[in-house]
Amino acid sequence: MTTHASLPGSPTADAPGSTGTPPATDDLTATVFRTAQQGRPFAELRRSQRVFAAVATTAVLSLYLLYVLLSSYAPGLMTGKVVGNLNVALFLGLAQFAATFLAAWLYTRHANRRRDPLAEQIREGVEQARIRAHSHVGAEGTAA
Repeated sequence: MTTHASLPGSPTADAPGSTGTPPATDDLTATVFRTAQQGRPFAELRRSQRVFAAVATTAVLSLYLLYVLLSSYAPGLMTGKVVGNLNVALFLGLAQFAATFLAAWLYTRHANRRRDPLAEQIREGVEQARIRAHSHVGAEGTAA
C-alpha cells in the first residue's frame, strides 16, 4: 500500500482527522472502492453470504426451537428411549452441538470454495484500479 506523507505544518498534515494523504488520493481511493462495491462480483459475494447465513441460521434455530417446543408440549415423547439409556431429550440436546459444529464446518467449506475466490477477485480488481488511478494522477501531476 502506498501512502503519501505531508510535510509538518502543511494544511493537509494539520487538518483534524487527517491521515497525511492528499485529498485527491483519498477521493480516488473512495471512488475505486465505491466502484468495486457496485460491481457484480461484490454483489454476488454479498448475496452468497446472505443466503448461506439465512439458511444456516434457520436450520440451527429450527432444531433448537423443536427441542424447546417438544420439551414444553410433549414431555412424554422426550422421555422415550432411543438407544439404551439415551432418551429423545438427550439425543436432541446433543444434536444441538452437532448442528453447531456442522454449521461451522459448512461455513468454512462454503467460504473456501465460493466466497474466498470472489473476495480475491475483488481485491485484485481494487488493487489494479488503485494502481491505474494513482499512475494517472502521477502522470497528470508531472505534465502540469
